Amino acid sequence: MDDVVVQPVDLTPRVDDALAVQALAFGLTEDEVAVRRHIVLRHLHNPGARAYAALTPTGRLVGFVYGMPNDRAHWWSTVVEPYLRAGGADRWLDDVFVITELHVHPAFQGRGLGRTLITAITDTADQPRSILSAIDTESPARRLYRSLGYTDLARRVHFPSAGRPYAVMGADLPLLRRPEAARN
Repeated sequence: MDDVVVQPVDLTPRVDDALAVQALAFGLTEDEVAVRRHIVLRHLHNPGARAYAALTPTGRLVGFVYGMPNDRAHWWSTVVEPYLRAGGADRWLDDVFVITELHVHPAFQGRGLGRTLITAITDTADQPRSILSAIDTESPARRLYRSLGYTDLARRVHFPSAGRPYAVMGADLPLLRRPEAARN
């Protein structure tokens, strides 16, 4: 990871770079990218929204994360709230920082960039907890989140227009850190 720097970024002018990474990492079509572009730009105007990027020495964006303090009126919260309530976990929608998106270019995965991005952004949160959603399947992303202290709060969450179910996961902040020796 010596050749990549993680730092705060104004994602608005770099939204197309970020979405290109997301499209590769998440397998999005051009139409899906176009829809998400408007969503990302709208999110970035929410109070407390912030982003971090993983940048190469030439300034190429190869990973990003963005999030914001949760608001129960946001679309995402209105979708996940019934699932959380059913499991007695709807308190996780209050006083919590939401990881909205986290993606790393496939050629740069496996280097710890996702871990560095998510810990960097959550370390700046004023909230005592973090919440996110991830596709509800065993994956490197879910393993990463668990290693950071995230646990399942709800499973088989269905978002309109998403073909696969999601899991909602939450963690107390600060996120867990691995000992340096275990990182290799």
